Amino acid sequence: MTVATAPADPPVARADASRGRRAWAAHLLVASTALLLALWVTGGLWASPTTRTIAANPGDQAFFEGLLGYGVHLLRHGGDPFFTDLLNAPLGVNLAANTSITAYILLFAPLTMLAGPQVSYVTILTLNLACSAFAWYLFLHRHLVRHRAAAALGGLFCGFAPGLVSHANGHLNWTAGWIAPLLLWRVLTLREPGRWLRNGAILGAVVALCFSIAAEGLFFTALASGVFIGAWAAAPATRAQARAAAPTVLAALGVTAAVAGALLAYPLYMHFAGPQTFSGTGFDQREFSEDAAAYLAYPSRSVAGWAGLDRADLASNPTEQASFFGLPLIVLAGFATVTLWRHADAGRRATLRALLIVGAVFTVLSWGPRLRVLDDETHLPLPYATLARLPLFDSALPTRYALVVAGVLGILLALAAEWVLSTAGPRSRAAWAAAFTFALLPLLPLPVLTAERAPEPRFIADGTWREYVPDGGVLSALPFATNPGPDAQRWQAYTLARGGPVFRIPGGYFLGPGGPDGKGQIGTPLLPTDVLLQQAAHYGYLPPITDAEREQARRDFAYWNLQAVFLADRVIGSQGLLFHTTLEQTTTALLGPPERVDDVLVWRIRPGVDPVTPGG
Repeated sequence: MTVATAPADPPVARADASRGRRAWAAHLLVASTALLLALWVTGGLWASPTTRTIAANPGDQAFFEGLLGYGVHLLRHGGDPFFTDLLNAPLGVNLAANTSITAYILLFAPLTMLAGPQVSYVTILTLNLACSAFAWYLFLHRHLVRHRAAAALGGLFCGFAPGLVSHANGHLNWTAGWIAPLLLWRVLTLREPGRWLRNGAILGAVVALCFSIAAEGLFFTALASGVFIGAWAAAPATRAQARAAAPTVLAALGVTAAVAGALLAYPLYMHFAGPQTFSGTGFDQREFSEDAAAYLAYPSRSVAGWAGLDRADLASNPTEQASFFGLPLIVLAGFATVTLWRHADAGRRATLRALLIVGAVFTVLSWGPRLRVLDDETHLPLPYATLARLPLFDSALPTRYALVVAGVLGILLALAAEWVLSTAGPRSRAAWAAAFTFALLPLLPLPVLTAERAPEPRFIADGTWREYVPDGGVLSALPFATNPGPDAQRWQAYTLARGGPVFRIPGGYFLGPGGPDGKGQIGTPLLPTDVLLQQAAHYGYLPPITDAEREQARRDFAYWNLQAVFLADRVIGSQGLLFHTTLEQTTTALLGPPERVDDVLVWRIRPGVDPVTPGG
């Protein structure tokens, strides 16, 4: 009797515990794989964070390292997270209108202070890639597929898609691909009955967080969500569900708007109406549009690229290879769509239809204002020619819409793998496994390329600069900071990260006003003396220095309130060593002989006085 009536709870508990352990083991396996892949992609930087830099995009890395240093400055001394006068003296830079990664610079400030912005940079870059893959895996397993292997396949593809690997060439905002599954997860919870207030408030906080890391990615995800929900709700099979959920979802969205609006009121004001803001972007949208043929090509940092099968010439630069999925993957996605459609019920077909509409819309958006095929722009206008005049669209680069297409492909891969694992027979499974291998193996990522960066001068590292410029004074390395030559911005970043006295610099690499037709541009408009020094550094041009150039230099130095400049023993730009001798000769012709201090040459500048005309 006792045996017959023995409770079944213990074996059920053991089964639940066993399932829980298996689930955690699967999660750990996927997370470890994602982290190892991320370390593989960023390994060139981890080998020596202080002496290596992203080869294809050193300017963006210097910009983000500057922001990380600024995070330490904010915590130690206070200030405005969305505006700084440390760059672009005397005007400053609107950080809200740039990719300011505010949440990251504050969260990682302790690491930046301890190890430097170089280490914080590569840490964030690595975690971005790993967390993107893991977040997609969790989202797919929670909402779309039962098999963890299918979710892992889709998640790892989304986290290491060609677009994200190419954006690992410098971008801490665009590699934060984890924001998309996080936002989608919170959007899907909005339909839960009775929780509209809670879910709306949480989504509002998530929106504010994502805005502070990747505002453009937030815009793309919100746009994709709107397209998907609209297409899904319009399907006959799901129309009744959509109508039933609409009141709850709309109420939750109202709370989301209120919470996000309150949290983002000041950043949005600064972005659209603050000092040194601008409209549009500093980049040509027609140039930064995806070539239609790029969807069938392979990326440069992949196994296929290593084998010489890439078409990097179809991208505007190595950072913008946003599609580059390869012909086999596109064919596989087509077969997967047909197979899933044939075996799906009406509800799943509504989901597939909405997913395909999102993919089609964002593919066309990625092509930009005019269709381009094999690097030849046609005369065929596309929808973006009209959309580019609208707010938000005017500030986005069309090529990056292809990152949403990568998410669509990742979801299709997960759904197809789920069908294969649960429905297909042994022969069919073998054929599908071969197809997955043939499509995905060439896309396995390679490490991003790195290059040497100039060592930090002892003049900066030891704080000797404080003998020449007071705290908050204006000092610059030569040449002044630009995208091709970011050393001056880097060395300011290292100083900021130490949390002590700081100096401001003229110029810098950022987006600001001053472009054609009132649009934004990269950096600040160059003054004549700036042009003189840039030509000497980057082209080895030794100009004649007359009293006219000295008079102009006096005016320019006074405008910047520049108190000293210095020249390090080694000056490295994006294309390698700069012309040190020519730069020294040009500066000496302007300001006279330099003073040797530590490992740099220093020229003091008395605003409004120097340079002094020889014999004057």
